[in-house]
Order: sequence, then structure tokens, then C-alpha cells
Amino acid sequence: MGGMDVLEKAVAGERLSEEEVLQLFHLPLPELAAAAHAVRLRKTDPGVVTFLIDRNINYTNVCTVACAFCAFYRTRRQQDAYTLTFEEIARKVEELYQVGGRRILMQGGVNPELPLDWYLDLLRYLKERFPDLRIDAFSPEEILGLERLTGLRAEALLEKLKEAGLDGLPGAGAEILVDEVRLKAAPARIRTADWYRIMDAAQALGLYTLASMVIGFGEGPRERTVHLLGLRAQQDRALERYGNGFSAFALWTLQVEHTRLKGKAPGATAHEYLKTLSVARLALDNFAHFQASWPTLGFKVAQAALFYGADDFGSTMLEENVVSAAGGHGRTHATVKEIVRHIVDAGFRPAERDPLYRILRYPDPEAILSEPEPVELPLA
Repeated sequence: MGGMDVLEKAVAGERLSEEEVLQLFHLPLPELAAAAHAVRLRKTDPGVVTFLIDRNINYTNVCTVACAFCAFYRTRRQQDAYTLTFEEIARKVEELYQVGGRRILMQGGVNPELPLDWYLDLLRYLKERFPDLRIDAFSPEEILGLERLTGLRAEALLEKLKEAGLDGLPGAGAEILVDEVRLKAAPARIRTADWYRIMDAAQALGLYTLASMVIGFGEGPRERTVHLLGLRAQQDRALERYGNGFSAFALWTLQVEHTRLKGKAPGATAHEYLKTLSVARLALDNFAHFQASWPTLGFKVAQAALFYGADDFGSTMLEENVVSAAGGHGRTHATVKEIVRHIVDAGFRPAERDPLYRILRYPDPEAILSEPEPVELPLA
């Protein structure tokens, strides 16, 4: 089948084979973009781009996995190793409430000094103080760490965590779901089968999950295709068995500036990012929502992504530590005003959503954009 025929097939909503997805990577970017944007306009409200007000909280930076692409983790003996107290985490939640957010994305390292009860007590503590807080926390890597620590399987662990107040799992730890790629970048990293197994257990319990992908490890179109079709197969299974699959797909580029992979892994260009995003929109026919990534490539590329298959501008984050540490840049948060401005400038209507893509409100862009910029106070 010719390249343009494959695009027509995808735009018509037909499922692509592995070889057809692979073929997409070799097509010119403008044609791919047009097809991906056509599918996006068909599957989601064509005039609207969504965003989320939330906060990232990294509760500990102590980690035993030691990924070569991470500049955030510390060993427990390092001076700047930390684990936040429950009170410190609560203060961060209070700051989120002050800007109208009700959702935290809480992740940390795999810290063997924290027993299961610490996690359960933290969830109960937060839900008692903030009953309407949504907590999406503990990536599959952290759940695997708890499996090894407690001897319990993911199903039992997640059931206990859900009872204590957990609402969902972030999509972190996927990177490229091909073990040959994973072993080179981080030998101790969670394996592909375990990532899917733990996500499946979460979906079976009705928990929120996100599908993600990080490009730039030196993987080629074949590995990227395997990753995408693995996600598609898991989405099929989850929706059929539990009626609860991944809420969205998020694509990032590897940040290597301050990591041990600098000079060893190529990272990925904006062109590669936009091409892979377009391919993902065409390959993942059972996903509705695709996030643009401003933390890795900045607001302008994220804005462009809205014409390459993305229908969502991501979230405010308030405090992103992992990507920014690896990339050596200051993109740790975005204001609602910044997000709204970029959505409006791209020609769309902004809509605030929750993690499950339910629209909460349509903010008034004129009112938001006319607000004065906050004054940065000098540090004492």
C-alpha cells in the first residue's frame, strides 16, 4: 500500500497494521500532520483545546533504580537526599488550592526506607484534610518497588492504596517499551511486561492511568512502532475487560543535558517529536486525547503540536522537578494565563478539564489575559 493510501486509511478511522505504522515514519511531515490533525478534529471537539490545573509533588528523591537518564534521584547517603513530611506535602496542596486546582500528580524515587504504611498513612492524611483532592500517584516503578518490599502483588497493593485514597497512576516509567532499549539506558529499570502488568491491575480496579512515551534513546521507527502498538493492544484489552483504559497519550523527548546519557543518547528534535506525535495519533485509533508537551520542548513547539494530533495543552504542574533537572532548563511550571494565551493564539477555545477529560469550565480568555502579571518579589 502506498504512503498516501495508508494516510487515507488512517483518516477514515481504519486500523493500521504494524508495517503500515512503520511506513508512516517515512512519510513527509506536512502530509502526516494534515492526516493527524484531521483525525484529531474528528475525534474531539474541533474548536477546543483543554488543559488541567494541577501540581507535581515529588515526595522523595531517594531512589535505588539509578537510571542513567535521571538527574533528579539521589542515594540516601547524599547530602541533598530528602523525603518530605506529610505537613510539607499538605502545604504544597494548599498552594494548589489557592490557584483553583484540586489534583496532584505525586511521584518519587523507589525509596526502600518507606514502608507500605507510610504511603497508606499519607493518602489518608491528605484525604482527611482535602476531601475533594484527586491523588494520582506512584508510577508502575514505585509499585514494583513496593511489591519487592512487601511481597504483595500489584493487585493487592493497589487495592489497599485505593482504599486509602489513591485515584490513579501516572504514566511515568514507560519511556520506550522495548526491553533492548530499556536495558541500555537503565539496566535496573522496570521491564516492559511489568509496566503493562501493573497498569492492567490499576485499570482493573477502575483507577486512572495515562499512556506515555519518551523518544530519544537512540531507538528507531521499529521500536517506536512496537511501543505504540503495545499501548494500543493494552487499551483494547482494558476497554473490553474493564471499560476503563488509558485516559490519554503523552509524548516527551528525552532530556540529557545533566544526565549520564549526555553524549551517549541523541535525544530528539522538535521535528522528530512532531512526526512521532502525528504517527501516534494515526496509530492509536482507540485513544481520544493526546497531550502536547511544553516542559520538554517549550511553549512554541507545544503550540505547533496542536496541529499535529494533540488536543490538550497538558497541565500547569506548578512544580516539575524531574524533566527540568535532566534538561537543565527552568520550565518547571506554567500559569493558567500562559496556557490560555498559547491556546488562544493558536486559534482554539481553552477549556479547563479534570484528569478524565471532563470539561469543568470554559474560562473567559479576555478576562484572564487582561489580568496583571504577578510581581516577582526579591528574595530576602
